[in-house]
Amino acid sequence: MVDTLFALVHLGGLAAALVYAFVSLARGNVPRFVLILILLAIYYVFLLHPAVKKEIARRKTLKK
Repeated sequence: MVDTLFALVHLGGLAAALVYAFVSLARGNVPRFVLILILLAIYYVFLLHPAVKKEIARRKTLKK
């Protein structure tokens, strides 16, 4: 239960940051929009992507 709650809080934070980036873009602040997108991409590649790959591999082994 705690892991699910932790994941949902992080997902909410990522969604909020993405919404903030698009609000900044709508207000005409393109550099802030680009910076937020770059930081979110770095966060995904270094922190989330390895965990996603492990989960996909784990689920494949459960199906076999």
